Amino acid sequence: MTVFQVDFEPVGRRATIEEGKTLLEAAQSAGVGLVAPCGGKGNCGRCKIKLQSGTMNTPSKDEEAFLTSEELAEGWRLGCRSIPRSDVKVILPPESLTTTQRLQVEGQDLAISLNPAVHILDLELKAPDLQDLVSDTSRIRQAAAREGSKTLSFDSPVLEILSLLLRQNNWKVRLAVWEEQVIAAFPPGTALLGLAVDIGTTKVAAYLVDLETGETLAKAGAMNPQIGYGEDVVSRISYCNENINGREELQTRLIETLNTKTADLCRQAHVSRDQIVDSVFVGNTAMHHLFAGFPVRQLGESPYIAAVSEAVNLLARDLGLNLNSGARVYLPPNIAGFVGADHVSMVLASEIWKAEDRVLALDIGTNTEITLASAGKLFCCSTASGPAFEGAHIRDGMRAAPGAVEKIQFTGGDFCYQTIEGKKAVGICGSGILDAAAALLEAGLISRTGRFEKTHSRVQGDGKDKAFLLVAAEDTGHGRDIRVTRSDINEIQLAKGAIRAGTILLLQAAGMEIEDVDRVIIAGAFGTYLDIQSAIDIGMFLDLPAARFFQIGNAAGIGAKQMLLSTGRRREAETIANREDYIELSMHPGFTEAYMKAIYF
Repeated sequence: MTVFQVDFEPVGRRATIEEGKTLLEAAQSAGVGLVAPCGGKGNCGRCKIKLQSGTMNTPSKDEEAFLTSEELAEGWRLGCRSIPRSDVKVILPPESLTTTQRLQVEGQDLAISLNPAVHILDLELKAPDLQDLVSDTSRIRQAAAREGSKTLSFDSPVLEILSLLLRQNNWKVRLAVWEEQVIAAFPPGTALLGLAVDIGTTKVAAYLVDLETGETLAKAGAMNPQIGYGEDVVSRISYCNENINGREELQTRLIETLNTKTADLCRQAHVSRDQIVDSVFVGNTAMHHLFAGFPVRQLGESPYIAAVSEAVNLLARDLGLNLNSGARVYLPPNIAGFVGADHVSMVLASEIWKAEDRVLALDIGTNTEITLASAGKLFCCSTASGPAFEGAHIRDGMRAAPGAVEKIQFTGGDFCYQTIEGKKAVGICGSGILDAAAALLEAGLISRTGRFEKTHSRVQGDGKDKAFLLVAAEDTGHGRDIRVTRSDINEIQLAKGAIRAGTILLLQAAGMEIEDVDRVIIAGAFGTYLDIQSAIDIGMFLDLPAARFFQIGNAAGIGAKQMLLSTGRRREAETIANREDYIELSMHPGFTEAYMKAIYF
């Protein structure tokens, strides 16, 4: 019997199906909520998927009825009519999913003084007549000078609308001004908005902000569509290197998602995208470069050098972003090839760079960036913690969506678990597999090396095939057992080992011992939901009192908002990047030894 593996992205679920089965059947067996109102009969056209790699059967007449020839050529299919002929990877667009993944957009805000880079200038002009024949732009310059502004210049799209706008609004106008250039013009009283975005390797968090009041009008998360081209930045860099238009393709997919999400935010807030006149985007160095269209080949080759490290100002229209035609894009500085503007933003928002105590800050994700603040100095590094925290490379792993086991405890001699939204279990997300390792360790079922040692009614199989039965088939949402394997435990060991080793080497660089750390700040989407005690128990975090740990949510997104609202915060971010003492772990003589020690529980 021939079987094929199906990789569903961006939900991160994998299924094994027999030859002849459809992708809809594969999705159903894996607990992936693929929309199919017609029950798979091919007459609703809702179960759209896109083939990323592998081969499938020839499109059916049903598919030709719902999909254009261009869509079919691009790889779009209907899940209920698609039959794999090999292992395949498919992309599931948001509209084809019945449930959405939990996305982290919350964070701890900090009150700041408002001083946005794009400021508002409200003017009331004297109407021209036969005795006053001054041009419209000269009339604005004269009025602006009376308000204290220097000589204004005008972005070309503004000139196309300005004259009619002035006459329609009785010579009153609200201008958006960036560095003495008028970049947009509006009727009086129009709210001017900004967009702050954290582009993560896996997830994107976006915030729509009122530049005059500082209020966040709407916020939302989305999956980074580049996941379909690789779960980590190294894979995506390789894709760009191996495909002629690879970099442009990844940039286009990301911009499309950002435009869709921006439209969603504007609908939430009942505003127009034309009101967005400024933006701040943060991300790791690879995401930063892929968003801006900068080269990434050198990021994947030693010594891993960024094309750009300093702060950058771009035009939204040049990137294809659907904002006001004159909107600006500010990209904060990067620190190194694998420590980017998102980490700068997190350090800014958490204010550890000004801390008088000794603080360790970790932004945990597919890559984990770490900063240690001690005696006025900042030390940082990046560890390749891998996609296990997103449920990838885990036997029954999935990303954080309804039905994912997110918490596991060993209590009263037995194991209990909790799923997202209380749904029947269909897989295990990152926080769940981390808890599983801690619970199995506490129960004495695994050794320091991660090997199953003791017999237990839930431990099944022999030798390397041993696995822990977490949820029996009759209790799951898809009718299959959910197990934790030795390989799963090993994935967590690799991830936690990298984080622990990076932490230890930073402490050594600062001349500190573990007990010298006063506070540990945990940021990022995964960091929000993990159990601190579980992370301590398996050795991922330092063995310190739990009271010293603080989970602050998406601090990178909060820092981006702060830079949107304050030029002072932008200058501070640039100061942080210059102050960070970056340690390249791949070249550190002690990394291999520290890593090998850190792998053990």
